[in-house]
Amino acid sequence: MIVLGIESSCDETAAAVYTTEGGLRSNVVASQTIHTRFGGVVPELASRAHQQTIWGTVAQALDEAGLKPDEVDVVAVTQGPGLMGALLVGLCFAKGFVLANGNRLVGVNHMDAHMYANFIDHEPVYPFLCLTVSGGHTQLTYVPEPFEHRLLGKTRDDASGEAFDKIGKILSLPYPAGPVMDKRAQNGNPRFHAFPQGLLGEGFDFSFSGLKTSVLYYLQNKGDEAAQAAFLASHLDDVCASVSHAITEVLVKKLEAAMDETGCRTLMLAGGVSANSMLRAKAAKLAERRRAKMLIPKMAYCTDNAAMIAVTGHMLAQRGAFSDMRLKPFARLKA
Repeated sequence: MIVLGIESSCDETAAAVYTTEGGLRSNVVASQTIHTRFGGVVPELASRAHQQTIWGTVAQALDEAGLKPDEVDVVAVTQGPGLMGALLVGLCFAKGFVLANGNRLVGVNHMDAHMYANFIDHEPVYPFLCLTVSGGHTQLTYVPEPFEHRLLGKTRDDASGEAFDKIGKILSLPYPAGPVMDKRAQNGNPRFHAFPQGLLGEGFDFSFSGLKTSVLYYLQNKGDEAAQAAFLASHLDDVCASVSHAITEVLVKKLEAAMDETGCRTLMLAGGVSANSMLRAKAAKLAERRRAKMLIPKMAYCTDNAAMIAVTGHMLAQRGAFSDMRLKPFARLKA
């Protein structure tokens, strides 16, 4: 089976080819830089950029895989969640591709795909616990069987990636701030300041809005803008490390609590924040200490990409879970 994956849920236009026997044969991502000056993703601009790049991205993925459009068996496309306009670009393109070339269509849940991205390079293993952390979502999921998901907890406000980016803006870091904060934190002291760890010991839900407010007040207490700038000039790395410590401690401690709740000893990280070096290190230590198996995607499969859509679409197609032309996008997960 040859699967073409298409991803356009936010600000990455991506296409990939995954095959039953050869695995991943191509993975192309066209990143949008237009949002940097706005400090965040502008939905309308994202949609327009997807329209401009989607055919070229798909054509490159097919070319790298050595395939023609009519040689593809299945087109797997992100159905949601995500920005509605951006999703529509990918979904409409996928439908047109299928109509023109006679392929089968599969709609893929973006959050499911983040989890199953771990199976691009690893053999599937069940049951598993997955901590999915990104700019839009933070959630803990127990998966006893393929596509049988038990949501243990989710964020009540800001997601972890959103917290990194918003706090980064408070610290005058460029957007997206998450990777910048991660790099600065590697040279800082995570014990420099004890920022709050929201909802720790209170079930499996997450909350990071209080941390964002705490950082804002902490900085304001340093004095006027000039005093704040002087403080950050000397201690930015330490503040970034302390913020990263507060966020990752909550994530890893709740993951360990979920291990105790479910008895599961196969752990996974997924989503853009799973590229965070402090989180990866702490998760690896947890797995070693608890003698658990830990799967973490390669960096290329952490942020939004089409390889995860293709591999998840392949799994769905093997189960006969095809879609038809009535397939509709959804912006948000159902409550």
